[in-house]
Amino acid sequence: MEAFEKWESEIRGYSRTFPTVFASASGARQVDEQGRSFLDFFAGAGVLNFGHNDPRMKRAMIEFLEADGVAHSLDMATTTKRDFLEKFAATVLEPRGMDVRMQFMGPTGTNAVEAALKLARKVTGRPDVVAFTHGFHGMTLGSLALTGNEYFRHAAGVPLENVLRLPFETAPGGGADSLDHLRTLLADPSSGLAAPAAFVVEVVQAEGGVNVASAGWLRAVQDLAHDLGALFVIDEIQVGCGRTGSYFSFDGMDLDPDIVCLAKGIGGYGTPLAMNLVKPEHDAHWSPGEHTGTFRGQGLSFVAGRVALTYFDDDALMSRVRRRGEVMAAALRDVAADAGAGHEVRGRGMIQGLDVGDGARAKAVAADCFEHGLLIGPCGTGGRVLKLVPPLTIDDDDLAEGLDVLAGAVRRAA
Repeated sequence: MEAFEKWESEIRGYSRTFPTVFASASGARQVDEQGRSFLDFFAGAGVLNFGHNDPRMKRAMIEFLEADGVAHSLDMATTTKRDFLEKFAATVLEPRGMDVRMQFMGPTGTNAVEAALKLARKVTGRPDVVAFTHGFHGMTLGSLALTGNEYFRHAAGVPLENVLRLPFETAPGGGADSLDHLRTLLADPSSGLAAPAAFVVEVVQAEGGVNVASAGWLRAVQDLAHDLGALFVIDEIQVGCGRTGSYFSFDGMDLDPDIVCLAKGIGGYGTPLAMNLVKPEHDAHWSPGEHTGTFRGQGLSFVAGRVALTYFDDDALMSRVRRRGEVMAAALRDVAADAGAGHEVRGRGMIQGLDVGDGARAKAVAADCFEHGLLIGPCGTGGRVLKLVPPLTIDDDDLAEGLDVLAGAVRRAA
């Protein structure tokens, strides 16, 4: 680790959590330069839904490079982008009857959120946006203003403004009552509050501690947004692309978002890609080139992302995700019961969280897991929740082994 400690910025974080030098990776495992194999329940913070070095994606990318494919295209038309657009429409949009436009911007999730904020404000002419406690939406100033985490917000160095914060459904003071209270205030011309441009929400708050919203509460948020003339924006960046057992985490909830923010898993292989799905009537407010991004034409990501979409040609993978999610949740409930009071399990599909009640304990468990060959990261308030996001394609034996390692680490910490 000497070169990293000598030359790399103090900002590095994950290399401190996982203090070894990784040399290769395949499927659900990474191998360090000493030859130690680690099961990966971190998976690039949700990027690697299809594991490390998926063979079909790798072959497609190699063929693309050998054919001198267009690796960088800004927003010019290319064969690879067309292939991705057509496959995404046929596989995801058309079966759901979704009439949207696909907007590409910079290559990360925060760029998608920034574009959504800018468009919502442009459409409505309003400056303020409603966000929720414990939410995480990115590190650039607009998306950071939506993010609840004090540690991340403090680093901004400037006021993070134009956000009205409401409690998430599962947070203290959350639920329908807080939405009704806001509705009442906004109906009062003397309340001092103005109608917002958008409501931005995660169906499952991943970095916020694996907090899961109900369909009923989400519909109430959507109804309030639309009654106020605001846009309803769902941030799917970490829990979309099949993570919860369907392509979107809001599938089957009778929701009709104005904008859906996607990133992480849509690039398939781990190469960067971000995209917003925007209703045409809102997308029409953009002027050509009004929002740009140098790396919005990622040829390799379009190639790998198109192959990733073939995982959704039928329900085989999603049915396995739902089954494995049940296995994960059951195993964690057993761990929580053995560990005693103060431990809680929550999640959907293959994003599951174990709240151990204390950030120091969660950090100790994660360190113990690393020593026993498992990569897992804390999240949530004070880092008290151990978040499990293994590749969706993990095999059952690897999943069981990882859950056993975690169980042992929790026992030792308790």
